[in-house]
Amino acid sequence: MKNNNHLNKKEKIILDSHKLMWHRDRVEAWLRGERIAPITIDCALTRRCTYQCLYCYGQLQENDEKRMTKDVVFRFLDDAAEIGVKAISFVSDGESTCSPYLYEAIKRGKQNGLDVALGTNGFLLKEEKLEEILPFLTYIRFNFSAGEPNRYAEIMGTKKENFYEVSEIIKKCVKIKKQKGLSVTIGLQMVLMPQFADQIIPFAKLGKKLGVDYAIIKHCSDDELGSLGIDYSKYFQLTDVLKQAESFSNERYLVKAKWSKILSDGKRRYSQCYGPPFLLQLSGSGLVAPCGALFNNRYKKFHIGNIVDTSFKKIWQSEHYWKIMNYIASKDYNAQTMCGTLCLQHKVNEFLWDLKKGKVVLENPKGEPPMHVNFI
Repeated sequence: MKNNNHLNKKEKIILDSHKLMWHRDRVEAWLRGERIAPITIDCALTRRCTYQCLYCYGQLQENDEKRMTKDVVFRFLDDAAEIGVKAISFVSDGESTCSPYLYEAIKRGKQNGLDVALGTNGFLLKEEKLEEILPFLTYIRFNFSAGEPNRYAEIMGTKKENFYEVSEIIKKCVKIKKQKGLSVTIGLQMVLMPQFADQIIPFAKLGKKLGVDYAIIKHCSDDELGSLGIDYSKYFQLTDVLKQAESFSNERYLVKAKWSKILSDGKRRYSQCYGPPFLLQLSGSGLVAPCGALFNNRYKKFHIGNIVDTSFKKIWQSEHYWKIMNYIASKDYNAQTMCGTLCLQHKVNEFLWDLKKGKVVLENPKGEPPMHVNFI
C-alpha cells in the first residue's frame, strides 16, 4: 500500500465532478435496463454524533433507529462485495466513530476487496488505532468547517478545545502517512453557509499548516422545505474570497471550491433521478433508501428495508428496491420540486440525464484513472 501518487493533485483528485466515465460497463448495463449493483455506497454505522453543527443535514433525517451490531455490519460489507459494489464510504447521517465496530469494519471492507473511506469530525478517533486503519483507507476526510478555534466551536457545536485536539489527530495522520509511505489521501472539508465567509481563508491556511493533501469548500444542502434557511443567492458574493482560498494550492496541497454547486443557485436542470442505483446511501439506523434526503420518516414510501432485519443482498434483489428506483427515475417523480437541494447524487444525475437526452456520449476516458476512482 505504498504511495505511488506522485502526480499533481490538481490533475489527480476530482472533487467537483463525477467518475462514471471510468465505469462504462456499469453505465451501459444500466442503459440496457439491467439491474446493477451500486458502484459506491455512502453509509454510517450509527445516527449518533458528538457535535451539533449548525449546517447539519442529519437533523432533517430522523427515522427509526435500530442497533447496528458487528454481525449486521459485517454481513452488509460481505453482501456489498458479493454483488459487485466497489467502494464504501463511512459518511452519512451519523458520526461513525461513535460505533465500536468502525475499526473492524474498515478492515473487513478492505479485506473483501472494497475501497473504503471515512468522513469524520475526528474527535473520537483513537490515536492508537490510526496506524492500524490508515493503510486500509483510500481516503480520510475531516469535517472541519472553520479555521479558527472560537468559530470552530460556534459553527460545529462543540468546545473550542476540540479544535486543537482534532488538529493534533490530523497531524498524526499526516505523520503516519509520510513515515509509512501510505497511499491514503488526507483531506479537510468545510461546509460553507454564507455566514461562515470569514472562515474561508483561515480554513485554507489551516489545511496547508496541517499538511493535508486537500481542503474542499462545499455548499450546504437543504431540504425541499428550506428547513436550514440557506440563501443560495448569497454564495455569488463569495466568488473572490473563494478564488483567493484556491490560490493557496501548490503541487502538494489542493484547495478546491465546489463551484458547480456553489454557483448553481440551489437549482437542478434535470427532473428525474437516475443516480441512486450507482451511488446509494444508507442511514446509520440501517435504513436503505435511495438517498439521504429521503431518510426522514415522512418519506416512508421511499424506504426499502433495513439491513438489521434483512441482508443487504436480499434488499437489493427485491422487487421493492427496483420499484422505488424505477419510480424516482420516472416522469411521475420531479426532482426539481420533490427533492432537497444539491444532493450527493447531483453530478451523477446531471451526467446520466444528459446521456439519456443524447447531449453527451459515453466514451472511454483518456489518460490514467483519477484518484479514488470507485468513489464516483
